[in-house]
Amino acid sequence: MTIAYPPGPRLPRAVQTLMYARWRDALMGRSARRYGDVFTLHLVSPYAENLVVFSRPEHIREIFAGTPEDLHAGEGNRLLVHIMGEHSVLLTDESEHARARRLLMPAFAGSSLRGYRGLVETIAKAHVERWGTGAPVHTHDRMNELTLDIITQVVFGVTDERRRGELAPRLRRIVDVSPIMFFGWKYPWLQQYGPWKRFLDNKIALDALLYREIADRRARPDLDSRADVLSRLLAVGSGENPSDTPLSDAELRDQLITLLLAGHETTASALSWACHELAAHPDIQAAARRAADEGDEKYLEAVMKEAMRRHTVIAATVRKLKRDMTIGGYDLPRGTVVATSILLAHKRADNYPDALVFRPDRFLDGSVAANTWLPFGGGVRRCLGAGFSLMEGTAILQQILTRYALTLPPGGEDEPSRIRNITHIPANGARIVLTARESEQPTIAI
Repeated sequence: MTIAYPPGPRLPRAVQTLMYARWRDALMGRSARRYGDVFTLHLVSPYAENLVVFSRPEHIREIFAGTPEDLHAGEGNRLLVHIMGEHSVLLTDESEHARARRLLMPAFAGSSLRGYRGLVETIAKAHVERWGTGAPVHTHDRMNELTLDIITQVVFGVTDERRRGELAPRLRRIVDVSPIMFFGWKYPWLQQYGPWKRFLDNKIALDALLYREIADRRARPDLDSRADVLSRLLAVGSGENPSDTPLSDAELRDQLITLLLAGHETTASALSWACHELAAHPDIQAAARRAADEGDEKYLEAVMKEAMRRHTVIAATVRKLKRDMTIGGYDLPRGTVVATSILLAHKRADNYPDALVFRPDRFLDGSVAANTWLPFGGGVRRCLGAGFSLMEGTAILQQILTRYALTLPPGGEDEPSRIRNITHIPANGARIVLTARESEQPTIAI
């Protein structure tokens, strides 16, 4: 077959790479307006030199339904290997990925999620009660602290304050990575200098702490009775497939870091956007407050989902073609990386006629079609932690809304996004002002 990439920007690779790393939203929007539903970016990257971007639901369905042997998501995500490690479920393919997924899945099944919720609520309550009222609150900072605490206790199972104090700053640093650093890893000699050396030094120190935690946990006599994710993974045995061997220490380390990046930064950003939108829309906040008071998790989950749609946290999911293939009517050569653009799909007028409007009800009225809402990807690579993330988000929103009313500070209406590591976060921290609910105000006896 005759192979030609779909049209796309003609800027030099270095310029496209810089724009993709720093101004992705603008680059993708302009490219879609000029070149249509499918276009090609040419990047300076050892993993995705030719990136073909799709956003139509039928094209996305085609990619998600593709055979895993033909479309390698792990290879497409190799940019993250320096953070997550070789064994990460995000970076492996075919039989290795299927085995890791089978071993991880029980820790995120429905019964497990119900077991985690009580601890999530306890941690959230302790944090939220400490938040001050009356002055602007940097929501993204608060959510990062809260979700990191949840990850270290619920996922890593570290409840000792001293150990959490050792882990937390190392964990913060490993996810606080400039997107430019990802492309710099193409040149190993850079690891001797500046931010790359600091990253490597922190990674070595963090790995030592994680391996110590894994060794200590393996030696615990009460392993089977512990409910945290790490303990469940250690106790998982051989899983559903008798040929599966349990996760090694190196595999556990990589999966823990993957869960950190996938479940900490992303959820913190989504919660920050949710609070910002609730503060900007008093009518929706009133409905969410009633839901919180009444324990209506469906409406609070709809708020989370709409925040993830309106403010995309992860820009795309990717697959690397292992053979020449035709996708969306385009003949693409082996080695091409195809991207399902979450950023563009969430803004398409044919997917969401009122795409710029924050309207949680769309997730309750059946108007959201398949392959148009994509925060957790899709197909056999759909994020294992999707249920955990939504459970965590609704639990935290409930703790906030039962205590506080949310408003925007002067000038807080305009909240752009910026890119940190692979996530889009509120550029100004999604500042809001908290006021104690009337039922929480002290009464004065006369």
